[in-house]
Amino acid sequence: MSPKEVLEFAKQKEARQFDLRFTDLPGLQQHVSYPISELEEDSFEDGFGIDGSSIRGWAAINESDMLLIPDPTTAFMDPFTETRTLVMTCDVQDPITRQRYDRDPRWIAKKAELYLKTTGLADAAFFGAEAEFFIFDNIRFDQNHHCGFYFIDAEEGRWNSGRQDNNLGYRPRYKEGYFPVPPTDHYQDLRAEMVNTMIDCGLNIECHHHEVATGGQCEIDQRFDTLVKSADNMMTYKYCVRNVANQYGKTVTFMPKPLFGDNGSGMHCHQSLWKNGEPLFAGDMYAGLSQMALWYIGGLLRHARALSAIIAPTTNSYKRLVPGYEAPVNLAYSRRNRSAAVRIPMYSASPKAKRLEFRPPDPSANPYLAFASMLMAGLDGVLNKVDPGESLDKDIYDLSPEEMKNVPSMPGSLEEALGCLEEDHSFLLKGDVFTEELLETYLSYKRKNEADAVRLRPHPYEFALYYDI
Repeated sequence: MSPKEVLEFAKQKEARQFDLRFTDLPGLQQHVSYPISELEEDSFEDGFGIDGSSIRGWAAINESDMLLIPDPTTAFMDPFTETRTLVMTCDVQDPITRQRYDRDPRWIAKKAELYLKTTGLADAAFFGAEAEFFIFDNIRFDQNHHCGFYFIDAEEGRWNSGRQDNNLGYRPRYKEGYFPVPPTDHYQDLRAEMVNTMIDCGLNIECHHHEVATGGQCEIDQRFDTLVKSADNMMTYKYCVRNVANQYGKTVTFMPKPLFGDNGSGMHCHQSLWKNGEPLFAGDMYAGLSQMALWYIGGLLRHARALSAIIAPTTNSYKRLVPGYEAPVNLAYSRRNRSAAVRIPMYSASPKAKRLEFRPPDPSANPYLAFASMLMAGLDGVLNKVDPGESLDKDIYDLSPEEMKNVPSMPGSLEEALGCLEEDHSFLLKGDVFTEELLETYLSYKRKNEADAVRLRPHPYEFALYYDI
């Protein structure tokens, strides 16, 4: 929609307020609301002032004034607010220079798309992300100087099979939730409501199902779209999932590994490049791929350890990325094989369906930064003709220790991942997509507020291991 059409849309829907949304550096969506009378055609150029000093990873207090510029193409009506509210995603500008703000994740994603076009290799990058999540009934946690704990409960959790009261059975066994019909799958209707709500918000949903873990692990798949649009859609996806669950008295988490001993949640990212409406990843090489696609895979695998700090950006991510479990920590590629970091889906012979799936990312990632960084790694592979090596079509988990020595792997901790990014990030700086200043801010934030914060605190299991030592 154009600005004029947005105003007409708001009038038609009887909007009383409008809500402007943007995303901080770690990936949490923020918002500010106004009466609808404050929205005019000039607003789409003049913007709305905010204080950016309190936004995580943003400006210092002496440079805190920011402008939110609504993007009219993102407008939809909020399905959850009692007051009829128009929602728009915003770009962020410096109010003095009117330049785009370099720490705005959406601008980084837009720069990645612009850089792609300047290379002449392609004019569109499509991303289809499959974000998994858990639906719980109760969550308690606390951490202070003398105490630290968490407690999760879920009606669907297998651990409730021995409960005395209100127990009807029908719960997925550990690692056997993929995918029984109701009543074992408790959340068919809830997911359907989530899907309908997303469709009302303009998302294109392909399917939904229960996932492998017990305790309410689910997946809803969106149709692929261009990079920035897919990142916008992921933020709307999370908003809808959380709020529909909340209306039903449930709580949703996108933490990669909330449960010990069962599968974690990933965000497998399907990717492809196109030019002039034609797919560029289809060809007559391995698994029906083109040479460009193989080089793109080479770039992803070469830079995967550095990417991990952005695509698996939490300490909890590395509870999921563990060798021998379900997560693809081994940096190899294969057709159909889900134990490889890069999988080439073989569902369709159509050239338009030819794509690759990068499996290490998880839904704790900021989608703007994650999609942009993966594109930059893939393009670096194409521009430098990086050979991805031989495909690995065996079950990686059945390889001998000698064979495994030749297969590189993802980092084992956030600290290690941040070090990898610090050492290998020149590919992200091309086209000024990421900047040194942005990456320094990101690394500093992650080390101080997450990696060090967790490292310095006693872990509850340490008391079981060491209290009587």
